[in-house]
Amino acid sequence: MDITRDLQQIAQQEKLLVVPRFDADSGWEVGAHLHELAIDRGLPIAIDVRTFGHSIFYSALAGATPDNADWVRRKSNSVAQFRCSSYAVGLRLTESNSTLADKFGLSNADYASHGGGFPLTVQGAGVIGSITVSGLAQRDDHELIVEALCALLGQDYAKLGLPHEDSE
Repeated sequence: MDITRDLQQIAQQEKLLVVPRFDADSGWEVGAHLHELAIDRGLPIAIDVRTFGHSIFYSALAGATPDNADWVRRKSNSVAQFRCSSYAVGLRLTESNSTLADKFGLSNADYASHGGGFPLTVQGAGVIGSITVSGLAQRDDHELIVEALCALLGQDYAKLGLPHEDSE
């Protein structure tokens, strides 16, 4: 994995995957689309869509565990803290050979620097919440969200997704 390249691509994802407006119905639409992808693929994940302080959509699919709910909470907290994807936070920490606790004094009990939390950004308003997935490998959690947002926003996932690790 090329961390620099992935961070550049994640920055592009975060720049382009901006919703024009957001309300409870659109939050449900994002969550339902992720749920449908997960059902179709038999993925054992938890899905959470929230504005900061208010849960809009939550689902735990067959095979998800209570640990996934805790990972969702911690990844979402990281998005709230840094206003970017939890995967980007983790990659930056890996680059600097640091941890959330060492660099920012943040507890692993409340924050996670693993992929799967993505900023919910509204045009003209900025980051207002997060979309979070837990249950797969962290890169796959991140990419499932990107794939769903691309479909809902008419973006080309083939161009915006992270490169497959086996093609590097």
